[in-house]
Amino acid sequence: MALAHKKSSLPAAEERRRFQRVKVHLLGRYMLPDRREFPCQIINMSPGGLALLAPGIGNVGDRVIAYLDHIGRVEGKITRIIDNGFAMTVGATARKRDKLAAQLTWLANRDILNLPEDRRHDRIVPRNPIAMLTLEDGTKMTCRIIDMSLSGAAIAAESRPPLKSLVMLGKVQSRVVRNLEEGFAIEFVHAQHAETLEDSVTAR
Repeated sequence: MALAHKKSSLPAAEERRRFQRVKVHLLGRYMLPDRREFPCQIINMSPGGLALLAPGIGNVGDRVIAYLDHIGRVEGKITRIIDNGFAMTVGATARKRDKLAAQLTWLANRDILNLPEDRRHDRIVPRNPIAMLTLEDGTKMTCRIIDMSLSGAAIAAESRPPLKSLVMLGKVQSRVVRNLEEGFAIEFVHAQHAETLEDSVTAR
């Protein structure tokens, strides 16, 4: 599935049509200009725009910042309101659009071909995203859980622990596995149970 684009200076409507929309089911979070945050589900996306189901809907022209599973941080402006959500542009450099095209091709092919998931478990956004992280030296810091699964979590925090260091998220022993733009990712030493996951990671 080719999602390549050509450089041009087309009007906005034609600009949007240059990119092939891919049906995807990705979870994420987004922030409106008034700094309210909401969970969301992406229903289709191209390197130039996306449509999402969302509980909090802004106005056409509002700037939106979103963090999406498998994709990362994207930002753009609301272009239209749809049933239970909205569509928005994706502002990105040519290089970022190429990367997005590759990611979307992989996601589309994964669904068609049933390729193995690069994350072993579905990601969820906790009801209470604020948690306590204990570092290897015993230092405690408050952090925000961007999303999590039974095997790990993405964490937003002011400082990043060293890669491969052991930390405790709530009462779950974890290892720092990679840095993210807004924080870092951890992998739980032992896979968790869905029924107790949220209570375990937000335990003080």
